[in-house]
Amino acid sequence: MALVAEFLGQLTLDVFGDNDPKYPTVEAVPDFDPEKDAARIETAIQTKGVDEKTIIDILTKRSYSQRRDIAFSYERRAKKDMITALKGSLKGSLETLILGLMKSTAQYDASEIKASMKGLGTDEETLIEMVCSRSNKELVEIKRVYKEMFKKDLEKDIAGDTSGDFCKLLLALVQANREEPSNIVDYVKIDQDARALYEAGVKRKGTDVATWITIMSQRSVPHLCKVFDRYKSYSPYDMKESICKEVKGDLEKSFLTLVACFENKQLYFANRLAEAMKSKGAKEKVVTRIMVSRCEVDLMKIRTEFKKQHSKSLYQTITEHTKGDYQKALLSLCGGDD
Repeated sequence: MALVAEFLGQLTLDVFGDNDPKYPTVEAVPDFDPEKDAARIETAIQTKGVDEKTIIDILTKRSYSQRRDIAFSYERRAKKDMITALKGSLKGSLETLILGLMKSTAQYDASEIKASMKGLGTDEETLIEMVCSRSNKELVEIKRVYKEMFKKDLEKDIAGDTSGDFCKLLLALVQANREEPSNIVDYVKIDQDARALYEAGVKRKGTDVATWITIMSQRSVPHLCKVFDRYKSYSPYDMKESICKEVKGDLEKSFLTLVACFENKQLYFANRLAEAMKSKGAKEKVVTRIMVSRCEVDLMKIRTEFKKQHSKSLYQTITEHTKGDYQKALLSLCGGDD
């Protein structure tokens, strides 16, 4: 069966497991019984009108490896592919969310990046969010899975779909050459980088973007945070203000996203969620992407930052701006109110 073949190809997914501490809202459940879950999902799909509640209750409360086991069990008992069955039974934003959960985090990220470059015109906003917010290890894994899923190199697709300095920055990031954090603080290098950023931008006429790209794509995150702090002793503007003055368009958005993620990645995602749910009717694509891609990574911490920054919990905000089964699924991934 197609699903078995696909999943067997994904058994090495954790080779580059990130060492960063995890703050998931979705974790493996104890006393897990894939046969029982598969039977319940089969019944839910066969129910007249589809029992979405059962599908949500099970698939939003299991880890990816458990969801994979359920799919194996489903295929054995129903003699059909569970993902195909879910596709035929669900619709709209709920379908997108549930099918997203049936991919590993790296598969999901690779699929979202691919979708952002599909067809006419690029969805730069998604591309920027995905590439600029992922760590070295995440990017290495995304590239591997991207090649496996689409038989293409991520770098080639980005080069074919973007241009200019924006393209150069994305390619530099995707190469995953960022230095690993060190216990030794190199104050000389911090000062040199801060001065180089200033001299490549605010101090001169026209921006030396290549220098900015090199420093922002190669230095470790803790080092860069100290560089930005030191930068203020050279420039009358902080790094974000300097970016806004020096570059425009997608390049500006990319540099701003990088700085936001270096300073506090979970706050960046919290603000993205708040922005997506600001108006009447949420930007469901953005909300789904962040909730699905971060639920097994750091959504618990994103929740904390959301409450701190916006004086309202993520749970409450989802309740106010979404509805129906889609809302139930999001609230389940959210993992509780703060």
